[in-house]
Amino acid sequence: MTHDLRRELILSAAKRCFARHGFAGTTTKSVAAAASISEGLLFKHFPTKSALYAEILAAECEADPGLHKLLGLPPSTETLVILIRGMVGHFMDIPGAPDQEEAQRMRLMIISHLNDGEFARLLFEKVGALIGPAFAASLEQAIATGDAIRVGKQPLNLFWFAHHTVMMAALARLPTIPTLPYASAPDLQRQLCEFILRGIGLNETAIASYIDREIAPDLMPMTTTESA
Repeated sequence: MTHDLRRELILSAAKRCFARHGFAGTTTKSVAAAASISEGLLFKHFPTKSALYAEILAAECEADPGLHKLLGLPPSTETLVILIRGMVGHFMDIPGAPDQEEAQRMRLMIISHLNDGEFARLLFEKVGALIGPAFAASLEQAIATGDAIRVGKQPLNLFWFAHHTVMMAALARLPTIPTLPYASAPDLQRQLCEFILRGIGLNETAIASYIDREIAPDLMPMTTTESA
């Protein structure tokens, strides 16, 4: 069996195990058994459970047809705004979603930061490689057309500032009783988008031009872009 085929079989078995038992309840031993291989062979492909889970989530994210089409758009101010709106919508929908899998994954991310950080580090690396180039290219195009000013020397940092801002805003709404209700703002997502767009350098004219434009349904990522 080829390396790539064996890897795919392991990922398929791991998806079933994580879906049935969750991250905490799944062991590398159980994944190896489900894949009909030894645990030692599993470790040759994925050194830890966190690495295996991060790979599954990144693969599901990359396979999302809406995100795939979005990332295929030409770099532009409009593409940049769509990316930010999609990011904000994804995270802010998590607390109220009937399926709590995404909420559990967010908790896992927070726990990872409080421990060795391995899972968060691996997933950030994969998300950055997938979305970062499209973000940076669209930001450069927005600057070139006069829709934005350059903020700092590292465009990818701006992507992570935006990501962390909206992730923490979603975290505040994760408990049954939110830790911070944000004054129950009915336009919270729009306000958050505007805040981020200003922070990455877009001017008010550009924000007003694109913030409320209708987005084609086939360009919107799944509500849970990391769902397995």
